[in-house]
Amino acid sequence: MTRLFNDPDDFAAEMTTGLAAASARWLRAVPGGVVRSTEADRPTVSLVVGGGSGHYPAFAGLVGPGLAHGAAMGNLFASPSTQQVHSVAAAADRGRGVLMSYGNYAGDVLNFDAAQARLREAGVDCRTVVVTDDVSSAADPALRRGIAGDLCVFKVAGAACEAGYDLDGVERVARLANERTRSLGVAFDGCTLPGAGSPLFTVPDGRMAVGLGIHGEPGIDETDVPTAAGLAELLVRGLLAERPAGAGDRVVPILNGLGSVKYEELYVVYGAVHRLLGEAGLTVVDPEVGEFCTSFDMAGASLTLLWLDDGPGELERLWTAPCDTPAFRRGSVAGHHGTAAAPQVTAAGAPAAVTEGSPGSRACGARVAAAFDAVAAVLDAEADRLGRLDRVAGDGDHGIGMQRGGRAAREAAAEAAARGAGAGTVLRHAADAWGDRAGGTSGAIWAALLDALGTALGDTATPDEAAVAAAVRAAERAVAAAGGAAVGDKTMVDALVPFATVLDERVGAGEDLPLAWAAAADAAGRAAEDTARLAARLGRARAHGERSVGTPDPGAVSFALVVRTAGEHLC
Repeated sequence: MTRLFNDPDDFAAEMTTGLAAASARWLRAVPGGVVRSTEADRPTVSLVVGGGSGHYPAFAGLVGPGLAHGAAMGNLFASPSTQQVHSVAAAADRGRGVLMSYGNYAGDVLNFDAAQARLREAGVDCRTVVVTDDVSSAADPALRRGIAGDLCVFKVAGAACEAGYDLDGVERVARLANERTRSLGVAFDGCTLPGAGSPLFTVPDGRMAVGLGIHGEPGIDETDVPTAAGLAELLVRGLLAERPAGAGDRVVPILNGLGSVKYEELYVVYGAVHRLLGEAGLTVVDPEVGEFCTSFDMAGASLTLLWLDDGPGELERLWTAPCDTPAFRRGSVAGHHGTAAAPQVTAAGAPAAVTEGSPGSRACGARVAAAFDAVAAVLDAEADRLGRLDRVAGDGDHGIGMQRGGRAAREAAAEAAARGAGAGTVLRHAADAWGDRAGGTSGAIWAALLDALGTALGDTATPDEAAVAAAVRAAERAVAAAGGAAVGDKTMVDALVPFATVLDERVGAGEDLPLAWAAAADAAGRAAEDTARLAARLGRARAHGERSVGTPDPGAVSFALVVRTAGEHLC
């Protein structure tokens, strides 16, 4: 388990502070993550990578000349927020465009895409290449998640930036590297987040999970723990079956430790991997053995193969090009100079501006702030249960994410209400804080929901029953647009839609808000429990959809909790 921490809520921020202090030669902290502390003699395309913390050296350990220009760092096992990604990308941009690259997880896609839209609105040419190397996570390569193959895509893209490629060229080789990269992982035991009383998942003694995710997602299969040679055979056989179209006979193997498997063990396994690749008629090029994408203290390993072209082609030249980062170095990178260190801050600056609301809206805003106070208390109390629900087919962090989002929203709402904000501004400030602090898919979804509510209610009128029902409908549309889920996908939408429908119907029939809201909350609660009969069809749980049958969706359950609690204070 993770033993060394202060307050678990501060772990990621304190880790960033320590990393920046120890790695000032390469990087400096900025709000949302880290960027290079050096400048190139000539401006290049900027590569911005990122994801949840807890996977070091991915992602911050790969920032430096010849590799990434910045890394957006989310909370533990949670995607960075839109604000974090935008902050890092804006700090890394040098006027030749930005390429974003990250693992293909729903929360990362939502938040990186939103940040990309903001950059484009500001005139920055920004592109995205998601990494999809994990062969176990989906049959369709486009739906696969990114694990240790991140390194291959990042290294090739970073070397292309260093070589002076334009943004089109960097995007092209990054996509090629992703198309040629395949990974497969196993675990012997789960990982434990700071402050948690139990691991995200467990594996029976003597057994091994096959095809696990780096966030603690369960494996797709389980088998007896093999010998080192047996593990090598399982990994190599699985990846050779996934040989990309057009690949040559030259291959880069990367044997990655996930946290607590020792280097000596990895080298024993790699000896067999190297032999098996040779027996398959492949030429091994510049292999790597070590920790490149970890999962805290997870006992496990993964094998990645980057398939090159015949002969030393473009991908090989970029893979072997020099780079200098805290965790990955080769050769000597010229043409860079140090810059004055900027203040190492990891939090946002001054509070956002508040426009005073009308008397009626201010009174409503105060009730909204009180509701967030109660919601945060409920999410604190229910965090463990929500995490257990999420652990069945996901990564187990939903409770933690909701807890962080609720606490941040409570603080932002109280601060806005105290400054005379109307209901709309209170909700929008809470939305921004929730999304920024929670990160992940649920953070982005709740930010969209609360922002839509606030925009619809505004700050000038005293909201009546019809205005509240219409605002909830607007929030329903915003969530559908942000996440792409529909009723039946086993997500929060399964509880949100009946809540909005019943509220609309009851208000339309002339019922007052307290009764209408209570009926709608009851409908949401029933719908959330009914998701137990569904198989998950979206997100990380998709690969374990059948395993999720019998357990209600944690996002739907938490939504029902929130609206029931909020109604007791709003109405």
